[in-house]
Amino acid sequence: MELSAYAQGGWRLLGDPRRFPLRSYAALLRAAFRSLLLGHSQEGLDDPDLKDIDPMVLKHCHGAAAMCILEAGKQKADISAISTCLEDCKLDKERIEQFCTEYQKNKDALEILLGSIGRSPLHITDVSWRLEYQIKNNQLHKTYQPSYLVTLNVENSDSGSHPDVSFSCTMEQLQDLVGKLKDAAKSLERASQM
Repeated sequence: MELSAYAQGGWRLLGDPRRFPLRSYAALLRAAFRSLLLGHSQEGLDDPDLKDIDPMVLKHCHGAAAMCILEAGKQKADISAISTCLEDCKLDKERIEQFCTEYQKNKDALEILLGSIGRSPLHITDVSWRLEYQIKNNQLHKTYQPSYLVTLNVENSDSGSHPDVSFSCTMEQLQDLVGKLKDAAKSLERASQM
């Protein structure tokens, strides 16, 4: 298991007992697991045990912990692989054991989360649109602007779910999108003829 230089730097900071006492380290681990599993990016960073840590260092270390958690889950890493990786980042045995315990506790939920993400991009199966004419905005100013509400019906081949992607755009934005799609289609056609 390998981590990026950025993540390794964050873990070196996490391994420094002067920057992260053991209680702060444990609070950051809990926050990192919680933010990944619950989907709240900064969940738990307002913990009282983290209040004395520089916010920039805290965010860096939170990101490093999240990267390590995701990499371990992606590779289904065992405790020895995780320990070796964290030893390379200069963490002491107690902190490594604490991470491994937290990882084991959340491993099943993490694997379910990573499995739900899927491996292939969405496929557009249909497009629908309608013209909307906006007369007033939120401040009750008259605007008289037409806009298009576009809905892309998409399919994810991994999970078979069919979420819709909807957006609103002006006529110029829609023309720009259509032009870019035509360019992409021409490029694909040229590439397939080679």
